Amino acid sequence: MEIELMPRIYSNPMIRLSMRQLLLISAIDDNGSLKRASELIGMSQPRATKALQEAEELTGTQLFNRTNRGLNPTPAGECMIRHAKTMLSQLKAMEEEINTASDSGWARLRIGTIMGAVPYLTETISSFLRRFPRTSFEILEDTSVELFRQLDRGLLDLIIGRSSMIATPQLYHVTAFHDERLAVVANRAHPLVDRKRVRLTDLEDSRWIVYTAAMPMRLLLEQEFRQAGLQMPPGLMETRSALTTISLIQAEPNTVALLSSDVAEFFVNFGMASILPMHLRSKSEPYEVITRRSVEQSTHVQAFINDLLAGAMGRH
Repeated sequence: MEIELMPRIYSNPMIRLSMRQLLLISAIDDNGSLKRASELIGMSQPRATKALQEAEELTGTQLFNRTNRGLNPTPAGECMIRHAKTMLSQLKAMEEEINTASDSGWARLRIGTIMGAVPYLTETISSFLRRFPRTSFEILEDTSVELFRQLDRGLLDLIIGRSSMIATPQLYHVTAFHDERLAVVANRAHPLVDRKRVRLTDLEDSRWIVYTAAMPMRLLLEQEFRQAGLQMPPGLMETRSALTTISLIQAEPNTVALLSSDVAEFFVNFGMASILPMHLRSKSEPYEVITRRSVEQSTHVQAFINDLLAGAMGRH
């Protein structure tokens, strides 16, 4: 019987990839040019060319297509870029966690969120800082699709979004924690604010602020109009930004927008908008807190997730 003297991981040719090669591959993705990437990481261009060629030999495939406009990643290159960025990000996270382990160390949490969940996130941060004051935060607000992209690259520790927006939910730990409710908000001077009940037909002449096409909230609004037998109104103003939405609402009395009720109530509490008395048939998918299964979470990340889930339960 043949005895395997070397574990498989150590005999894998990929282990011969150097950190400099991973840095180079990541920098090429960021800059689209071998020349700019080599300058960024302090490597001569001939040496960078050789390092990239060696990486392609180790992987057994071409990682980038060479074009007049620079380097474009192949499908294998996209895979390599994603894993390179994840490994580099994990090294940074390791450094920060080691520093945290010392008496003078600070923890750092990188969190992505969709707009509707921002009130839950801010409440959790406030309570978390009372227990862990030596914590810094990096917050990214974006769509679920973009947040998953950043999570996969190791640039975020956790996200609050929806796993239905991706094709591979099995790669993640997913915990639903809140069923999103919807509300239509309007300028406080909107002519229908004082009505006891408002229907979609009453808002055909209003200027709608909507999410960009194919986003869940936009699809729900389109569904509401279809169920009411109406066409989507013309002259839409599309944005993914909560700040832009509320700024447009405050600037024009005839504007309305569909938002999560949590965000809508936040605006109302600060006198920035009014919620119209409407009954909406459509139901949104719940918020979910999501991490990658392949990444072991730090004590602080897990503590933050626990606080988020406990806070959501306390709201119900």
